[in-house]
Amino acid sequence: MIWAVRCQSPGSDQIRRLRVAFINTHPIQYFAPLYADLNCTADLSVTALYLSDYSVRGASDRGFGRIVKWDVDLLAGYEARLIRGAERRGEPDGFFSAVAPQLWREVCSGAFDAVVVHGHTPAAMLVAAAAAKMARIPIFLRCETHLGLRRSPLKSLARRALVGAYYRQLDGVLAIGSANRAFYRAIGIPERRIFDVPYAVDNRRFMTEARLADGERRELRAGFGIHDNRPIVLFAAKFQRRKRPDDLLRAAARLNREHVVFHLVMVGSGEMEAELHDLAQHLGLPNTYFAGFVNQAALPRVYAACDVFVLPSENETWGLAVNEAMCAGLPVVVSSEIGCAPDLVHDNCNGRTFLAGDATGLTDALRPLLSDPELRRRMGESSRNIIARWSYAECRAGLRSALASVGLGPARTSRVMVAR
Repeated sequence: MIWAVRCQSPGSDQIRRLRVAFINTHPIQYFAPLYADLNCTADLSVTALYLSDYSVRGASDRGFGRIVKWDVDLLAGYEARLIRGAERRGEPDGFFSAVAPQLWREVCSGAFDAVVVHGHTPAAMLVAAAAAKMARIPIFLRCETHLGLRRSPLKSLARRALVGAYYRQLDGVLAIGSANRAFYRAIGIPERRIFDVPYAVDNRRFMTEARLADGERRELRAGFGIHDNRPIVLFAAKFQRRKRPDDLLRAAARLNREHVVFHLVMVGSGEMEAELHDLAQHLGLPNTYFAGFVNQAALPRVYAACDVFVLPSENETWGLAVNEAMCAGLPVVVSSEIGCAPDLVHDNCNGRTFLAGDATGLTDALRPLLSDPELRRRMGESSRNIIARWSYAECRAGLRSALASVGLGPARTSRVMVAR
């Protein structure tokens, strides 16, 4: 099945557009807008090959612990193809959850100039890579891994050997950030084959839809049950153990004992939901509100109704919710284990970092922000300025540089990511 929506760009009839195929498990709310953006350029034509359609038809999401059907169009603005059997596949779970030998024919017969696979699992990603190699199509890989992720020593050793050997056979890799770039270097990928295609969200949508009139902001806050101007601390993520939402509740309890004035809004669902409700009651947190699952269309306004964003995760590959919160002009407080921290969170500039699992460190990071509205304003403005330079424009430049490295299109300069 194919959905095709083409954008007409000025000059698009004057040059041949390079046909780039992105292989992914399913339409993803963070990636589909990028594909549409790339497809709306004069020199690129994007096709996404999906192994499953569960995110658009609506199916069980393990992380959220419920049926999820995203309420934004994930198939618009580019050509989307569902690999045969996609309608029967759910969320991929494990290496052999999606083998999809049909990908071989799709890749070889698609007349693509280049192929980009997202990661090396499930097995279908290796099928696509092998097909591209056989058809002599340049192949690039984009993954989320960084060296700060905790794994057993045996798994780390095997991963570095096997994954490194595989990645070095590719034409290049696309780095989502400086931590990811360091991982590629560590497994032996030379600098000349690493191209920066940063993990970005649809900045334009999130920035535009987060602009609220005072009356709209009051109405949204009232929807949480909040009827005053006290600052709101926001958690918006899956209620999973590795996200450590319970650490934020414990930090809130400490701040309450210190008589710091604020509200806490918990947006999300998942395996810890009942446990978190019980913990909030046990800790005596009358200023905590559980807003439930919020779909994509409403998220920018939720961020805009709040004042500080917190993500206390451990073992987090990136944390795209941080990008979203920064688009809304929020200070961000995140654990140092989050992959985006080196690039997006600058201590005492637009937020604070702390050690994952350290509720005292989280409390200390929040205290000055909740007590000083001018500090929140300055940090929020810094968030907007930082995230404005972490956008689809940088993704386009990086992809063009990758394509130019194999003789496709003119050479472009891609910004090198440097951890701060």
